[in-house]
Amino acid sequence: MPLIPEEPQIHESAQGPRVTPASGRTAPTPRPVPGPRPAAPSRPGRPGPPRPAPPAQRASRDAAKPAPASPPAPAAATPQLQLIPASAQGALDAAEEAVDLLLDSGRAPGDVLVITTGDPHPWATHELSFGEASYWAQHDAGDDVFYTDAEVAERAGARPVVVVAVNGGPESVAASALSVAHARAGALLVVCGDPQRINSMLGAGV
Repeated sequence: MPLIPEEPQIHESAQGPRVTPASGRTAPTPRPVPGPRPAAPSRPGRPGPPRPAPPAQRASRDAAKPAPASPPAPAAATPQLQLIPASAQGALDAAEEAVDLLLDSGRAPGDVLVITTGDPHPWATHELSFGEASYWAQHDAGDDVFYTDAEVAERAGARPVVVVAVNGGPESVAASALSVAHARAGALLVVCGDPQRINSMLGAGV
């Protein structure tokens, strides 16, 4: 016997409302979906920040403000003074020892200036033999300890440490050397010589 094809089944939700054979009532009609609610009237907002003053008014207000006080200028630093007792004959050796101690403590060679009041240091005599231009060029380079005589010490520039060897010379020359050394020393002034003589010159306002 040939097979009779069956009718395809369709889901109920795709056919709309159906009549129920037992009761004869139709399925309830879906309720309409309410439309969008009208927007609520906008409430008045809070007042915004005050408008900036016109440029002329701002300038007048800024001019009325007191200017900030400038910080006071730092006071000039006074170098620390150290006296190493030595005779006139031993002042140069004492100055050499002072330089060695400074270098051993971490000072750079270019930080140190040595001034002699009597015989010049052998290094200065040797370098001057090549001419003053070469001699002062080494001073300007600032790479090494520089030795100079009291009579030309005013030409030397400032350095953190100045060592003075009072190894002779007239009193006026020694006093001038101490005055120049005090002006050139930035942090430390070391004076090697006769304490009584040095204190006498320092007490005279050097």
